[in-house]
Amino acid sequence: MRFEFTAPLWEWSSQANWYFVTVPEAASEDIREIPRPPRGFGSVRVRVTVGGSTWSTSVFPDSTVGCYVLPVKKAVRTAEGLVAGGDVPVSLTVLNL
Repeated sequence: MRFEFTAPLWEWSSQANWYFVTVPEAASEDIREIPRPPRGFGSVRVRVTVGGSTWSTSVFPDSTVGCYVLPVKKAVRTAEGLVAGGDVPVSLTVLNL
């Protein structure tokens, strides 16, 4: 299952230098409904493309917003010129369906 969306990059206030993009509510609901084996912290394995960067990671449920959040590592932020508050175009594919 593949999702495409644009959302702002934000820094986690509890842990400096950790940056995330929030997966939109509709996509988060669809991801939540996909049957799969349970993983730690409710994570879901994904492959992500932002600009010319593609990597594998996991999205994690965020109970404060009710959506999944996608961590964006420093190498990607640097390569793609991403800054906190800026919009990030994301292509996200759920792995291991």
